[in-house]
Amino acid sequence: MKMVSWNVNGIRAICKKDFADWFKTEDADIICIQETKADETQFPEDIKEIKGYNFYCSCAARKGYSGVAVWSKVKPESVCAGIKNEIFDKEGRILYLDFKNFVLFNVYFPNGGASSSRLKYKLDFYSCLTEYLKNFEDKTVIVCGDYNTAHFPIDLARPKENENVSGFMQEEREKLDNLISLGFVDAFRHFNKDPGNYTWWDYKTAARSRNIGWRIDYFFISRHSIKYLQSADIKSSVLGSDHCPISITIF
Repeated sequence: MKMVSWNVNGIRAICKKDFADWFKTEDADIICIQETKADETQFPEDIKEIKGYNFYCSCAARKGYSGVAVWSKVKPESVCAGIKNEIFDKEGRILYLDFKNFVLFNVYFPNGGASSSRLKYKLDFYSCLTEYLKNFEDKTVIVCGDYNTAHFPIDLARPKENENVSGFMQEEREKLDNLISLGFVDAFRHFNKDPGNYTWWDYKTAARSRNIGWRIDYFFISRHSIKYLQSADIKSSVLGSDHCPISITIF
């Protein structure tokens, strides 16, 4: 089974950049996107109704903000938007699907760079989700999405210059440590320990052409299920957003 995750930086914008063609070519079993910036009525009909897929989305109360969506060839047993916390759920950042053999969380983690209050919101969001994941310790759990945090120095091109920048601050990185401690594995690093592998590049500085990037998009999977993980990839050649898609294959 192939799963793909991508922060598309606006579903309406990405649909003008051959998203539908990419979707069909990718032919994944499950596609998760983040930062849709749209409610369900604003998704183009041909994107919502893709033959062979079941479509689900979670939207923010605030118009044109946040949002996640999932297309799945396999119909899940249940789907839930949010983690039963109004403070976080109103931003439409979490959608999880319970399948027979695993639970998939599609998450758009907050960005903490705007203010100290948003940094606190981000850290609290991490803590709340991590606590919620404890409810599924007996299942195979996959948590994918835009985490808005680079975990280790290898995960960004200029770690020293960004030590005090949100996205690589110690308190943010410790939240990813907590996921590891809870029993999760970074799928990409399970296979690839090389530097220079990034998933986000700043538009303003044309950083992508120079590969001055950050790896802030992840698939984390339960450690006890790592034997089912066949591959993990970063699709850096795919354009259309300031992020690129990432994928895993499990059996």
